[in-house]
Amino acid sequence: MQVYGMRWVAINNLQESKIALTQIGSDPGGVAQMAGKGIGRAIKLEQVPLRVAHILKQEMLSVGGDAAVHREVITNNIDATDVMLLGTVRQLEHLAKKVLAQPFGLKSVGHALKQLLTDLEPANIRSINCRGKELILGGRTLVMGILNVTPDSFSDGGKFNNLEDAVTKAESMIEDGADILDIGGESTRPNYSGISAEEEWMRLEPVLKMLLERVSVPISVDTYKASVAAKALEAGAHMINDVWGLQKDPAMAKVVGDFQVPVVVMHNQAGTAYHHLIGDIFAFLQKSIELAESYGLERDQIIVDPGIGFGKTTDQNLEVMARLAEFKTLGRPVLLGTSRKSMIGNTLNLPVNERLEGTLATSVLGIVSGVDIIRVHDVKANKRAMQMADAIVRGQRGAGYVGA
Repeated sequence: MQVYGMRWVAINNLQESKIALTQIGSDPGGVAQMAGKGIGRAIKLEQVPLRVAHILKQEMLSVGGDAAVHREVITNNIDATDVMLLGTVRQLEHLAKKVLAQPFGLKSVGHALKQLLTDLEPANIRSINCRGKELILGGRTLVMGILNVTPDSFSDGGKFNNLEDAVTKAESMIEDGADILDIGGESTRPNYSGISAEEEWMRLEPVLKMLLERVSVPISVDTYKASVAAKALEAGAHMINDVWGLQKDPAMAKVVGDFQVPVVVMHNQAGTAYHHLIGDIFAFLQKSIELAESYGLERDQIIVDPGIGFGKTTDQNLEVMARLAEFKTLGRPVLLGTSRKSMIGNTLNLPVNERLEGTLATSVLGIVSGVDIIRVHDVKANKRAMQMADAIVRGQRGAGYVGA
């Protein structure tokens, strides 16, 4: 029996909490005080020394929350433990303030916790400068159209590896709503042996130079080779998309730093063995972020990609998809690339040319989870699905791309 219209209200961030409280007529001052009490958060820390874990547990209890630790912490039979902080946003904000004055490195925990809580809130509308072209983030989800100029890509190999067909395809994707074009000259399909930098550039150069003259959207080059990236940027490319997150070629971070261009850093690894799947992926991406920052790239110039289909089984890919929202923890724009991938084929038992509906489902889920850019082959269909999802999730259409 429903009493007084009792129901659960889904509140995921401070903005939603303030709206819900305002709608019932709460005093504005009360709204500011109460908003953080309606949002529960679970914050995980890994391998925390015992003395730090004990302090975190005590301080979390003192603010009205709790902290879960390994059962052996009470006996001191282990040297470190993972910690799960459990509480409301308001309680976690109080914890961050309290531990700033504590010893044993807890000041850094306080600062990191404050930043993490900020990163979990909806991002403001802001822009990324792509060498004179501007991408607007936070207004709506952007579409990156895939153009493979290879004879052997897993999805569309050979279709666009001549100049005329490639340019026609690129212009068609822009007409269909692509905000960015991503050009690749080397297949990254599983078990692929690779090509030389010289051959990769030979494939890319004529298409890239022609498109730079004819299209208005930013052009990204999909490569993990520093020499190819340097030539592409010298020619006028606007972004780099590195499927090895700046960690395959030691010179890559310096190249993107020298040109000060946005870079997509994707998670990748050889094999599918993990200690903690999401934790290991985060550790890899954090290293990529630090590499980019060490060469002067700023926060929104570093775009993270969880790497669906790379170094992961189908079940692992599905788990990453289910936990996409957690990637906001990294505090960087998030790109999702699932288009026609084996995760979809294996789940639905479908060949590459029948994976559109599965791709659309993942694109919509990505928007619900807060991703900023979605990389796809079928621009028109995905654009329509994304516009609908954005209208529901963001409540506004935004102003995705402004050409220079």
